[in-house]
Amino acid sequence: MVNWNADLNSLVEETMAFAKSIRVEPNRMPLVNWMESEREEIRQRVANFKAHQQRLIREREDFAASEWNRILASQR
Repeated sequence: MVNWNADLNSLVEETMAFAKSIRVEPNRMPLVNWMESEREEIRQRVANFKAHQQRLIREREDFAASEWNRILASQR
């Protein structure tokens, strides 16, 4: 029993010495300016939305013009 206890104490001391000798630096992510990236994301989303709306307006106007032309052609 004494041998086991001495071995355990020796192992604990070795482990503690090893742990103190190791210097671990955490992997750090690069600093991000969250406010700017969030604002840029919002700007991009708004720009995409506006472009989508403009496309829908153009398609609706083109459809209305083609229907109007079809109606006028059928009356002739």
